Amino acid sequence: MKIIETIFTVDELTLKGTLHLPPCPMPPLVVGSHGLEGSRNSAKQLLLSKVLPTNNIAFFRFDHRGCGDSQGSFVDDTSIEKRARDFCAAVGHVLDMGVTSNRIALFGSSMGGATCIKAWHDLECAGFRIQGAVLCASPVNTRTIKRIPLAGNGKRPALSLDFFKENLLYDLSNHAKVLHHVMIFHGRADEVVPMENAEILYAAMQPPKEMILHDGGDHQMKNRAHQQDFEEKMTAWYKSVFNI
Repeated sequence: MKIIETIFTVDELTLKGTLHLPPCPMPPLVVGSHGLEGSRNSAKQLLLSKVLPTNNIAFFRFDHRGCGDSQGSFVDDTSIEKRARDFCAAVGHVLDMGVTSNRIALFGSSMGGATCIKAWHDLECAGFRIQGAVLCASPVNTRTIKRIPLAGNGKRPALSLDFFKENLLYDLSNHAKVLHHVMIFHGRADEVVPMENAEILYAAMQPPKEMILHDGGDHQMKNRAHQQDFEEKMTAWYKSVFNI
């Protein structure tokens, strides 16, 4: 596997990404979007960076603005619209590198899943053909979320309720209507994003589609059996999407 560290610019901010290439010419490409407080080094991003190239699929992971090694302020530069612009720029950047095919699929976990839903339409309007996606614990309608993380932590300062109202209050139900060839993962006991989001998303999408609900599963998919199930089914789904 070849690993390429790269940077790209969006809205005058420099974002950092890592491209993982399999040992085959012009492979299909999956681009990943991490969660609200995550980075390109989040657990699922790292898992896909190992698993997909061994199955002849390239994977690109990057830090959204204000996260990880990318420029920007988490508080000032975080919104679903801005993250969707990051994602579209990431896709365009990798394709401009000329080392993958133009067969593209998406991956997103938590807010990253919402970012994929938001960006899908914009990507297709820009001429990209999206072949499918895998989405985990995606908040389709943030009005369903009851536990809002206001307290600060090692990754960001404390946040106000106004921050969420102004930047992260959205309903992507209509955006989801254009999605197809999508596999959804969600924990039935998700303490952050209620499971009803998976049901809303699944109902809105076009077939083929599949929804995997893990009994007792939490938001971060900490259960080892759930992780193994995710790895197996996620890999098979992408291979099916790309006809590998």
